[in-house]
Amino acid sequence: MKVNVQWMRLSPPRILVLGFASIIMLGTLLLMLPVSSRNGESLAFIDALFTATSAVCVTGLVVVDTGTYFSVLGQVIIAILIQIGGLGFMTMSTLVAIAFKRKISLKERLILQEAMNQSTMEGIVRLIRKVVIYSLILEGICGTLFALRWSLDMPIGRAIYYGYWHAISMFNNAGFDMFGDFRSLTGYVYDPFVNFTAMFLIVSGGIGFVVLSDLVDYHKTKKLSLHSKVVLLMTTLLIVFGALVIFVFEFSNPRTLGGLNWGGKILGSFFQSVTPRTAGANTVDIAGLRQATQFFMIILMFIGASPGSTGGGIKTTTFLIMAGAVIAMMRGREDIVFFRYRLVQERIFKALTITLLALLFIITVTMVLSTTEDSNFLMILFETTSAFGTVGLSLGLTLKLTTFGKLMICFTMFAGRLGPITLAYALGQKNKKELYRYPEGKMIIG
Repeated sequence: MKVNVQWMRLSPPRILVLGFASIIMLGTLLLMLPVSSRNGESLAFIDALFTATSAVCVTGLVVVDTGTYFSVLGQVIIAILIQIGGLGFMTMSTLVAIAFKRKISLKERLILQEAMNQSTMEGIVRLIRKVVIYSLILEGICGTLFALRWSLDMPIGRAIYYGYWHAISMFNNAGFDMFGDFRSLTGYVYDPFVNFTAMFLIVSGGIGFVVLSDLVDYHKTKKLSLHSKVVLLMTTLLIVFGALVIFVFEFSNPRTLGGLNWGGKILGSFFQSVTPRTAGANTVDIAGLRQATQFFMIILMFIGASPGSTGGGIKTTTFLIMAGAVIAMMRGREDIVFFRYRLVQERIFKALTITLLALLFIITVTMVLSTTEDSNFLMILFETTSAFGTVGLSLGLTLKLTTFGKLMICFTMFAGRLGPITLAYALGQKNKKELYRYPEGKMIIG
């Protein structure tokens, strides 16, 4: 009883941190079992911890090859960890509560509000139902499409297994693959069916469940919320602009797009533009990209997906608010306006806080790893941003990390999945509302 009382006294951010940490530790123990590996040997603790953290935080960075090292049981455990991590452990526990017709308490609603990054508890349980339904439907449909396509290349049983496994990985923006030798989808760079199915899953999981709900209900309401409009606009702009930049930079690069025909170049450009938005799959050799392209992908990984999604990063809305603040200041305007709606100052402060905390975190981890790991700066910055953005793309550093480096990347993935503000609230104490204000002061800026 005492334990329950103490648990209930914890703040929602702390419960989220402890919940995700508990699932990671459970996953670590399961992956260490000899039956989880093909050779029947127990995986080292640090490697099991890294894999479990990467799965629960839906990242995709790996220190052992998923397709060749793990047994079917080990691969299923990873898929379950990805599903729980992508949807959130509170979503899964709420689903169980609903199935047993148990009432969702106020405390649980507060935790769900924090987990789904919502500003209000209104309709939160209804949203959770939609999250589960939409996820299962999209994974089921696209898993079937993958299975049909891959049945042309492999036995039908394996095609079905690969199809649904990769659908779970892609929708949850995890980046894990089963093709072995860290190939990801490089064997399908010319295949529009595989490319478009994968991109559809990645974008669907990355735009957020609130936006998915708005799109599904559009035939009834005939309108979209401001949040959905902003997310769809930013997602489209980032994908198109990203594809254009990658196409221009890599057009003549023989290690990536240079050796492909026009169809392959266009598909490759769009896929590599979509995947840094926290997905982690790739159809060309990421290590073969030019440094300018790799740095551009770091920017895309830093921005990441959208709020309330399976992805990471500072989020598309945060980036747009920051850009809007710059434009408003340059034009001498006081308000940031999107689609004829003015944003309140609190949203701007939150966007600034998230961006600065994320930058400071990535810079700190990069500096630390630069002293402990034998690699060049760009590779370390790429790997760190990939971990924080829960992307999973790698230039090859992950396989060469020291034990300390693996622990640092684990913590980076964990911080990226929860978000810098949630982690800060969990480690500190959220201040109460101020009862008074100090007199206004003036400073010279710029």
